Amino acid sequence: MTVDPRFLPVVAFITFVVAGFVKGVTGMGLPTVAMGLLGALLSPLAAAGLLLAPSLVTNIWQLATGPGFGPLFRRFRGMLAAIVIGTSAGSAMLASGDTDATTKALGGALVAYAGYTLFVRPIRVPETWERRLSPAVGLATGLVTGATGVFVIPAVPYLQSLDLGKDDLVQSLGLSFTVSTVALAAALVWRDAFRPDNLALSLLSVVPALAGMWLGQRIRDRVSPRTFRLFFLLGLALLGAEMLLRP
Repeated sequence: MTVDPRFLPVVAFITFVVAGFVKGVTGMGLPTVAMGLLGALLSPLAAAGLLLAPSLVTNIWQLATGPGFGPLFRRFRGMLAAIVIGTSAGSAMLASGDTDATTKALGGALVAYAGYTLFVRPIRVPETWERRLSPAVGLATGLVTGATGVFVIPAVPYLQSLDLGKDDLVQSLGLSFTVSTVALAAALVWRDAFRPDNLALSLLSVVPALAGMWLGQRIRDRVSPRTFRLFFLLGLALLGAEMLLRP
C-alpha cells in the first residue's frame, strides 16, 4: 500500500498521536508503533526517516528522567558502542531500496518483539555475564535497528533481565534508544539514504507525538495499563504478521 504524498502529513500526524498515546499509557512503544503503522503504508526507509525527530526528542526526555546517567553510561558503554557499529552495518539493508525484504524484516521484528513480551517469562541475567553479553546484545540490536528501524530487539528484553531499579531501567532504555536513533540517522546520512524533504515533516511530527504522550499520561489512571498493553502487543503482532505475509 502506498500513500498519496498530499496525505502524508495527515498520516504522519495521526500515526504519531497514536504512537505517543501508547507511550503515554504504557511508558514505551512510540518508535515501534510508529514504524509499524508507517511501515504498513510507506517503505520502511521512508518510515524511518519520519521517525527520527520524534523518537530522538521523546527518548531524550525519557533519558533525562533519572539521576544516574553517568554510571549507566559507563556501565553500558560497550553495548552502546556495539549498537553504533551494528546499526552502521545493518543500514545497508534499509538503504538498499529492496522494499519487499525490508518490509518483511520489519514485520518479523514486530512479531518477535510482541511474541517475546507476551509469551516468554522474564529471565534474570547474572551480573557476571553482563560484561560479555552487553556488546553482543548491542551488536544484534544495532543490526536490527539498521535493517528495520526498530531498536527494541534484543536490547529491551536484555535490559529488563538485569537487576536494575525502576528509574535506572527507564533511563537505561532511554539511553539505548537515544544512541540507536542517532546511530540510525548518521548511518542513513552516510549511505545517502536520508531524504532531506522528510526532515521538515519529521520535525513537525514531534508536536503530535508529545501531544499523544500527554493525553496518554492523563488517562493512564483511568485505564488498566496491563490490559491496554496486552491489546497493544496483540495489535502489533497482527500488524507484523500482515507485513510478513504481504505478497
